Amino acid sequence: MSRLFSPLTLRGTTFRNRVWVAPMCQYSSEMGYPNDWHLVHLGALARGGSGLVMQEATAVTPGGRITPADAGIWDDEQADAWERITAFIRREGAVSGIQLAHAGRKASTEQPWVGDGYVDIDKGGWETVGPSPVSFGTWPAPRELTPDEILGIVRAFAEAAERAFHAGYVVAEIHAAHGYLLHQFLSPLSNHRTDDYGGALEGRSRFLVQVVDAVRKVWPEERPLFVRFSATDWAPGGWDVRETVELSRRLADHGVDLIDVTSGGLVPGARIEVEPGYQVPFARAVREGSGLPVSAVGLIVAPEQADQILVNQAADAVMLARELLRNPHWPWTAARRLGDDIRWPPQYLGARRRQ
Repeated sequence: MSRLFSPLTLRGTTFRNRVWVAPMCQYSSEMGYPNDWHLVHLGALARGGSGLVMQEATAVTPGGRITPADAGIWDDEQADAWERITAFIRREGAVSGIQLAHAGRKASTEQPWVGDGYVDIDKGGWETVGPSPVSFGTWPAPRELTPDEILGIVRAFAEAAERAFHAGYVVAEIHAAHGYLLHQFLSPLSNHRTDDYGGALEGRSRFLVQVVDAVRKVWPEERPLFVRFSATDWAPGGWDVRETVELSRRLADHGVDLIDVTSGGLVPGARIEVEPGYQVPFARAVREGSGLPVSAVGLIVAPEQADQILVNQAADAVMLARELLRNPHWPWTAARRLGDDIRWPPQYLGARRRQ
């Protein structure tokens, strides 16, 4: 069996393989609720053989949505609506995951196919918040959060995690990457605070550690907790690999089971040298420096490439995004090329026999 299709166990959860679905925003919700699109989209990825199906960034408060069409889990009825999707994923043999998120200063934006600009309050948008009144490019500056408001968002993450558990999710991931609120607190480029939530790494990471502790307290002991980091801002003076490694090492003592390693998103126009597997060295650095398992993402497209990342011990799992949008059944193709035999749905066995 290839490394790619070997199982991985974290806490009490075994993933059938290490082909994992990266969280990908669909911008197709109404007031945070899922619909048939989400069932078919996520269900197809589970049916296609992936080991973990990680749901898109799901807002813990209405104001934490990236766009008005973002997914949400800030009330109990939303959690009830997601339950049929997690049930389908489970029946197909995959593990369901949810990425809990707050967009901070990058909230209240237009959908990608409409435009990527800021949504004016008069046009249905809302006031954004952040660690400091520092703009993202030309967008309006966010309002600086007070310490009490920060603690309120910590509670919102914990309450969202409780709803996620009742909705049937097995993995919870805290989104501290791609320039959203928790990442904004981590980076010196967006966090200019002088109180307990700013300054050195201990202060800038305080909010995230509080969120991790609050979520781990309500998340069942046998279920894994992930954190997604942008390992670098790709900008001078910003968040970097060294601080990512140091904080990941700390989070191991706070009940985090895996670091999902990506990069960028904090500042517009960052110069990123993109090539196949360009973020894998970051994953390796975090894995070796923290002692925690990691997942790698970023232009991982070929089965042999994905398997070699694991064989080389650069990561413990690979997250695929666009490649799985193009072919939700990528794991079937990959398994055949690597000489592995994996489960197909019984309804599709006629196609398998004719290969």
